[in-house]
Amino acid sequence: MIFIGGISSGMKEIEYLKTVVCSRCGAYGRYQVYMTYMYFSFFFIPLFKWSKRFFVKMSCCGAVYELDPEIGKRLLRGEDVDIRESDLTLVEDGRGNPWASSQTAGGQKKRCSACGYETQEDFSYCPRCGAALENED
Repeated sequence: MIFIGGISSGMKEIEYLKTVVCSRCGAYGRYQVYMTYMYFSFFFIPLFKWSKRFFVKMSCCGAVYELDPEIGKRLLRGEDVDIRESDLTLVEDGRGNPWASSQTAGGQKKRCSACGYETQEDFSYCPRCGAALENED
């Protein structure tokens, strides 16, 4: 008798549609929540999962955090849960805010006097708080 089975790893994206200001790069971003797991399959049918871990990847800078397992399980069940910074543990630092310290097309950095946000774009108003941007010399 031949049995076809095995152990594999999997990943499942969990829907989370809230925009946040990233604590790493300061830009607006979205939490991309996903679960990784191991599973045993028998005749290509997954029978059970174990080693479930939940992660959050920032859409703005790519920083990756491990999410508190209890919050992850609640999201997996479809509950409306807010993810707080205290629920996250940094796993991989992102590439930073690509807009924060570069030069604008005119050769000048623009800085918001209200919140301190810096940009390379030629905006008239701050994308973070809406205040008028000033050229830096």
